[in-house]
Amino acid sequence: MERGVGVGGGGDGGAVIAHNLKEAYNWWDEINESRVWQDRTYHVLAALYGLVAVIALVQLLRIQLRVPEYGWTTQKVFHFLNFIVNAFRSLVFLFRRAVQILHPQIVRHVLLDMPTLAFFTTYALLVLFWAEIYYQARAVSTDALRPSFYTINAVVYTIQNILFAGKVDYSMKAYVACVEPHNRQGGSCYSSETSFDSSGEIVTLIAMWLVQWWKPVHLVVVLSKMFFAVLFLFAALGFLLYGGRLFLMLQRFPVESKGRRKKLQEVGYVTTICFSCFLIRCVMMCFNAFDKAADLDVLDHPILNFIYYLLVEILPSSLVLFILRKLPPRRGITQYHPIR
Repeated sequence: MERGVGVGGGGDGGAVIAHNLKEAYNWWDEINESRVWQDRTYHVLAALYGLVAVIALVQLLRIQLRVPEYGWTTQKVFHFLNFIVNAFRSLVFLFRRAVQILHPQIVRHVLLDMPTLAFFTTYALLVLFWAEIYYQARAVSTDALRPSFYTINAVVYTIQNILFAGKVDYSMKAYVACVEPHNRQGGSCYSSETSFDSSGEIVTLIAMWLVQWWKPVHLVVVLSKMFFAVLFLFAALGFLLYGGRLFLMLQRFPVESKGRRKKLQEVGYVTTICFSCFLIRCVMMCFNAFDKAADLDVLDHPILNFIYYLLVEILPSSLVLFILRKLPPRRGITQYHPIR
C-alpha cells in the first residue's frame, strides 16, 4: 500500500509539473501573440536605447568641451558611434511594426542589420586602441594597424551588402518585372497570355528568375546570420587577445599609484564585458540561423528580442560608457592623439 501511495504521489507530482510547464508555454505564446505586449516591449527597448544614446552624446559633448583644440580623437569617435548606433536602434524599435511591413524586404533587413555592423565597428575601434597601446609599449610599429582596421571593416560591409542583395523579396522582383499596363488589363504577370512591350522586359524577368534560382532567399538569410556569428566570434577573440595582453602588461608594472590600479580594473572589466557580449551574440546567431523559434527578425518574439538586445547591446554599452566615463586630461598635461 505504501508503495502504491508513493507511486501515485510521484505520478501526481509529474502531472503537476507537466501542467505547470504547459501553462508556462501557453503564457509565453500569449505574450508573443499579443499586439499590446509586442508594442510595449519594443517601446521599452526604444526608450532604453534612447537613454543610452543620450548618455553617449552627453559624454561626447563633455569630451569636446574638455579638449576642444583636438579633432576627432579615438575617444570622441567611440562615443559618437555609440550615439549613432543606439539612436538608430531606438528609432527602429519605436517604429518596429512599420519596419516589419516595409517592402522590398531588403529595406527591412538593412534597418535591422546595419546597426549590428555599426556596433561591431564601434567596439572594434576599442580593440584597435588597445592594440596600439600594447604595441607602442613594446616599441613595435603600429603603422599597419589602422589600415588593417579600415580594410577589415570595408570587407565586412562589402560582404554584408552582397548578402543584402540576395535577400530581396521574390514577389517584389516579380512586381518590378510586371508591366503596369498589363495589370490594368487584368492580366497575370506569369500567365502564358502575358505579352511584353520590349525585349528588355523579357530579359529583366529572366535575369530575376536566374538570380532567384542561383541565390535562394532562405539560403542567403542563413548565410547572413552565420556571417554575423563568425564576425562576433572574431570580435570576442579580439577583445580576449588584446584586452588580455594589455591587462597582463599592466600587471607587470607597479600598481601602487591609484591611476594604474584604475586602468587595470578598467581594462579587465571592459574585456570581460565585451568578450561575453560578443560570445553570446555568436551563439545566439547560430541558433537564429537554423531555429525559427529563435528568430529575432519577427514581431511575434518580443520577449526574446527584449532579453537578447538587453544582454548584448544595452547593458554592455551602458556598462562600458560608465567605466570609460573619465574625461581626458587637459592640454599640456599629457599627449592626446587624434585619429589620423
